[in-house]
Amino acid sequence: MAVEVGTPAPDFTLNDYNKQPVTLSSFKGDKPVLLVFFPFAFSGTCTGELCQLRDEFADYDTQGVQILGVSVDAVFSLKVWAEQQNYQFPLLSDFWPHGAVAQAYGVFNDKAGMALRGTFLIDTDGIVRFAEVNQPGEARDQSAWKKAVAELA
Repeated sequence: MAVEVGTPAPDFTLNDYNKQPVTLSSFKGDKPVLLVFFPFAFSGTCTGELCQLRDEFADYDTQGVQILGVSVDAVFSLKVWAEQQNYQFPLLSDFWPHGAVAQAYGVFNDKAGMALRGTFLIDTDGIVRFAEVNQPGEARDQSAWKKAVAELA
């Protein structure tokens, strides 16, 4: 079961594609976080979704929202993908323990060994304000995220 709206977001520390640790709670009191779990780097649907985030990055940045992408991919794969696609936000590796953060958020598919398309908006108090989980092959409608971000202001 996915983390629910109105509950504290599970804290975590994961390495980004430069092997630098990123801790969710480090944004507390400073920036809301849009946490975007995705199954795999280089896959078609994931690339489309993250490229839309890249192309609309200014919409989130001007509202002070930190975007964090999370997958079970190794940091090396994420680095190549981020460089190819010119992503301006961190991609975090939930590689080992395999999918532990995705499990904490209730978006890990243990049969396939991947994260589902879970999206969570976490406010500056560390509380989940928006939560949505899409199944494999089901692309996200990002207008719902934008509405949730606008409601934070």
